Amino acid sequence: MWQKQDQHHEVVGDRRRLFQAVGEHISPERVLYPGSYVDLSPSFVFPNVTYVDIDNRANAFFEDQDGIRELIRESAASPKQPQVAFIHADYTSDLGLADASFDLLVSLYAGFVSEACTDALRIGGTLLVNSSHGDVAMADLDPRYQLAGVIQHRSGAYKISATNLDSYLIPKKPQQLTRSSLHRSGRGVAYSKPAFAYLFTRIG
Repeated sequence: MWQKQDQHHEVVGDRRRLFQAVGEHISPERVLYPGSYVDLSPSFVFPNVTYVDIDNRANAFFEDQDGIRELIRESAASPKQPQVAFIHADYTSDLGLADASFDLLVSLYAGFVSEACTDALRIGGTLLVNSSHGDVAMADLDPRYQLAGVIQHRSGAYKISATNLDSYLIPKKPQQLTRSSLHRSGRGVAYSKPAFAYLFTRIG
């Protein structure tokens, strides 16, 4: 029923390989994935993932517990069944999550996740974010975050680097970025040295 999940672990550019690379780098236990839609691939890698999406199709997907277990059984790296939770809500609303209760916050193609959900990420936890919709720029402006790594994607593989980080997040076009300007634009910033995604550490 959910054949589109195959795109996350079978084809070049898949998210399963992305999450595997992140898992090898930081080994998070509890993961929060706002704006997940039906992307189950974090549960192929991580032991405990909470998904959040307002879309009714995502709600129907995660309500199919037998289907979820089957997908995980077919694709998970570990034989142990991970914990999967789903919150059918707008992630900008109160999700009822305890502060500082997650090790990894995922922001992929879902808007300003970092702005809305950082309280749920523990100090020392990691934000995985791409530049879509401007959230990486938003995180870069946020004093609670510090850039800790960049993720490059080549030939179907993801590589994380923590060197020469000061050469990243420099806009191609000189501009004054603010929270307001990012909200007005709703688009990612073009950087002179781009990466596929970025890792930020929550420091405050």
